[in-house]
Amino acid sequence: MSTCPCGSGRDLDACCGPVLAGAAAPTAEALMRSRYTAFATGALEHLDATLAPEAREGYDPEETAAWARESRWQGLEIVAVEAGGAEDAEGVVEFIARFRHQGQNHAHHERATFRRGEDGRWLYVDGATPKPQQRVVGPKTGRNDPCPCGSGKKFKKCCGAG
Repeated sequence: MSTCPCGSGRDLDACCGPVLAGAAAPTAEALMRSRYTAFATGALEHLDATLAPEAREGYDPEETAAWARESRWQGLEIVAVEAGGAEDAEGVVEFIARFRHQGQNHAHHERATFRRGEDGRWLYVDGATPKPQQRVVGPKTGRNDPCPCGSGKKFKKCCGAG
């Protein structure tokens, strides 16, 4: 028995294996995990079977197969899941897929959209690179200002030293 490549920590036969073999994925996240596992294990017919009709435009199975074979799959991280549960019709899964291709490490970060097909099975619709989140930064502490840590010392003699 082997651990599932999707990163769940479960055995492949108890995780993505049944979905790759044709069982319906119960959630959008489960379908996302199984699609990653399809890349990692070479079960690429699963990718074609789980594409929504509108996602087929521009999809080249031979090109995808060559790319998948030439890559070494290093891990999947699920960043966020929105809807996509057992009772939902649509869902979004944000993920980072790590792989090595042509001697270079890559991290593919995507917000993937899923929906249920007419038969009730989850389908991959499309994906986009997430927009970076803005960070709100407070006013800058001057070197002679009191240190924000509350020590009572000047910033330059406390947290700003070094």
